Order: sequence, then C-alpha cells, then structure tokens
Amino acid sequence: MDNNKKNVQEAEPLLEAINLTKIYDDGVTAVDHVFFSVLPGQIFVMLGANGAGKTTTINLFLNFIEPTEGETKIAGISSHREPLRAKQNVAFVSENVMLYPNFTALQNLDFFTRLGGKDFYTRKNYGDILLRVGLDETSFNKKLKDFSKGMRQKCGIAIAIAKDAPAILLDEPTSGLDPKAGHEFITLLASLRSEGKAILISTHDIFRAKEIADIVGIMRSGEMVMQKSKTEIEHENLEKLYLEYMM
Repeated sequence: MDNNKKNVQEAEPLLEAINLTKIYDDGVTAVDHVFFSVLPGQIFVMLGANGAGKTTTINLFLNFIEPTEGETKIAGISSHREPLRAKQNVAFVSENVMLYPNFTALQNLDFFTRLGGKDFYTRKNYGDILLRVGLDETSFNKKLKDFSKGMRQKCGIAIAIAKDAPAILLDEPTSGLDPKAGHEFITLLASLRSEGKAILISTHDIFRAKEIADIVGIMRSGEMVMQKSKTEIEHENLEKLYLEYMM
C-alpha cells in the first residue's frame, strides 16, 4: 500500500458530520441525518442541485447556524459547542468572496491574515502566495473593485492558504473561473491535499468533481444519498450517476 494512502486511512478525521440535521422553524428540513468525514490529505466533494443542503452543511460547520440534531466537528472540536476553537482550524472561501474593494490584493491579504493572528508574513511571503493562486505581479497592487469575480476568488483562496488551517471549506470555488483558471485551481487543490489539508467542496461542477475528488457525495433534499470513493467512480459516468440519484 502507498505510504500516503496508509497515513490517510490511519489518521483521525479533520472534518466530521455526525447525524447532522437542520430543521428550520417553518418545518423545512434542510439537512437530514447526514454522516460523513474528511481525513487529512483528502478532498470530499458534495454535489447537488440548489436547495439540496450543500451550503447549509457548510454553514453548520462554520456555526453560522446551529444544528437541530447531531453536530459537525473540526479537528475533533464541536463547531457549535466550541465555535471559536473550531474555527481556528478551518479556512473558508465562499462563492461570492467578501473582501474590501478599495484595498489592493496585497492589502486584503495582509489585513485578513493579521486578523487571523498571523503577523509574521513578509511582503515576499504574500507575493509568493498570490503567485501560487494564479495572480500575476501586475495585479498585486490593484484594488479589488477592478478585479473580475475569478480574480477575487483567487484572493479569497490566498487568504485561506495564508491562514494555514488544517481544514478548508469551499463553496462553489470554481464559480467565475475560466477554463485556464479552473485548471490552475484544480492543480492548487492537489497541492494543498499533498500538504495534508482536509478539503470539503460544495459544487455543481461534475467534471471537476470527478477530476479532483477522493470522495464524492451526492445530496438531494437534505439527504446524502450517495458516497463513493474515487476508485468506485473511476469507470463510471458521474453525470449519468448523478442524474439517476436526482430522479
């Protein structure tokens, strides 16, 4: 057995959903008794239509909302019982990255990195991170109000990298990225996985899911109706499989 695979299998989960359930006051069940885990060096991709419960699941990990039953854990810490401790171990990039439009890329990276308690980065460190996510040097000192959505997304990912948390949550991370940027992003995810990060992704992008995922989960009406490993879906038509579960 490959040593890296063996290490992943022996490790404790960095992200866990345990009987995770969210029922809103109007009776709508957004997440319905969901179980899954993400180990260090693993990428778990959640697929599903709008309203399937993907974003709600991520919001529960981040304690933006509290579960009705069950819990999420980050590095073994309950997200809703010890939210501040749990959040120290996770970085989050949303579909619509909320950064300061009148700050440059470097200023945003510096501000949010210091806000997260990391005050030892140099300008060169920041530049290396921005280059790593696919931004060229000419954009370092440009204000974000002049950036495309894809470029803002890259800034958000740079901030997540600078936080250096063991777990990363990504909600529709390829939204707004052109094919070249999408390829660069997949390469970046593979690099982060090799560093031992546990990565949970919510996406509609079936092609990218099959390309990068170690585990694919399909959500429908709040339920995790399928979980399969990369090996199990290697010779399957994931789009066809997805449509079968959606019917």
